Amino acid sequence: MPEFRFDHVGVAVNSIKPALSLYRDALGGEYLMGGDEGGSWRWLQLRWPGGGKVELLEPLGEGFLSRFLGSRGEGLHHVTFKTDDIRAAIGQVEARGYELVDVNLDDPHWQEAFVRPSKAHGTLIQIAQSSHPDEAVKDRLRPSNLEELLF
Repeated sequence: MPEFRFDHVGVAVNSIKPALSLYRDALGGEYLMGGDEGGSWRWLQLRWPGGGKVELLEPLGEGFLSRFLGSRGEGLHHVTFKTDDIRAAIGQVEARGYELVDVNLDDPHWQEAFVRPSKAHGTLIQIAQSSHPDEAVKDRLRPSNLEELLF
């Protein structure tokens, strides 16, 4: 039986920098890590004592995130659960009748699958397995304009 642990919520925003006014400055989130993904989107995670994390997602060009914002506007994009065995987790979720989309098991360091939102009460659920804990990868992952974002 795979173990599932709540990891974070992803929030789609038009721009990360103004969103930091709420999530960092007003609510006290601390920068954890972030990155630019293929030139089409940027992400930045903030964490709070006790382990809660919010991931801010910003489009950099055309793609899934700009389409999401165009049709739904800013707000909750996904909920992520990490697991210790992604293949067993996928099997368990599918055995319960849930359809998975965008399954990517090619990268040995980050593997993921998503539960189709129409079958998950309107919420995109990400199931992921990472080969390293957050503390081990946080210094290697940085958005290209991190200093400009944070200051």
